Amino acid sequence: MTKADLVNYIFEKIGLPKTEIQKIVDTLFETLKEGLVEDEIVKISGFGVFTVRKKGSRMGRNPKSMEPVEIKPRRVVTFKPSDKLKEKLK
Repeated sequence: MTKADLVNYIFEKIGLPKTEIQKIVDTLFETLKEGLVEDEIVKISGFGVFTVRKKGSRMGRNPKSMEPVEIKPRRVVTFKPSDKLKEKLK
């Protein structure tokens, strides 16, 4: 599902103008991004929790040349679905 699909789905359900829905969806995602950049935990009741995890450096291997390469530390976003979402996915 893309953002455009999401906007169309909300339009069909609620009937607000698509331009307004687009602004709301964009604001929602921008707020989520800002929270994650600031290392905040983003909890959406009934959906799940987004967190940022720090991964340390480690040694890897270039698959083409098979030479060892250091993989630098980085931050990754993780998602843990809520129990309600897990139940619906069964």
